[in-house]
Amino acid sequence: MAAHPPIEAYDELDSTNAEARRRAEAGEVGPVWITALVQTAGRGRRGRSWQTVSGNLAATLLLTTDKPAGEAAQVSFVAALAAADLAETCLGAGAARLKWPNDVLVHGHKAVGILVESGTRPDGVLWLAVGIGINLAHAPQDVERPATAFADHMIAPPPAPLDALEVLATRFEHWRGAWARDGFAPIAKGWTAHAHGLGEPCEARLPNQTIKGIALGLDSDGALRLKLDDGAILRITAGDVFFGGG
Repeated sequence: MAAHPPIEAYDELDSTNAEARRRAEAGEVGPVWITALVQTAGRGRRGRSWQTVSGNLAATLLLTTDKPAGEAAQVSFVAALAAADLAETCLGAGAARLKWPNDVLVHGHKAVGILVESGTRPDGVLWLAVGIGINLAHAPQDVERPATAFADHMIAPPPAPLDALEVLATRFEHWRGAWARDGFAPIAKGWTAHAHGLGEPCEARLPNQTIKGIALGLDSDGALRLKLDDGAILRITAGDVFFGGG
């Protein structure tokens, strides 16, 4: 059995997630990794653009799941752990930290973007498109928060995108297998071991409000537990979290 699903590589796509969606809506079930050297219309969370230039990695895993939608969303933590493993393979232990919900920071700056999209097939089966963009060679400059690339921290050249995807896909299967066998507990443990900002003041920017508190850690389903000034514990299930300068 292969260490990971097959990889289909293209020179250029509008978006690997968009390609995965088209295939899912046409009835394809995967699992298959779709990657492109260049994306012309890449997207990040909350509709933000995500540029992919030559030398960086853009890849999406298309798969189906029998998990309910709420539980299936935990796959974003699986993706973050796989990306952190890739970063530490290239840059050494301790180079990667994870900021809720799924930002991967390399030496304090964002290097990875993760976008999970889903839909229901006519037969009721849920499909997932797990998109992962990694700044291997180049980091964007015109972004809201400081970004970095693996190359900024390496003496040797960074791995080629397909070589990086081999590692990423293998580590994704490792964590996906643990999730399938044992539920979210091993994923939460792995995430917490890499967590950025736990025990520190933070600001959670939600769709309709901004809340300040202390980040305590993950709840059993992946929600962030935030301790408010009055001692109450608030579960954050969606939004952006900022620590200190970002």
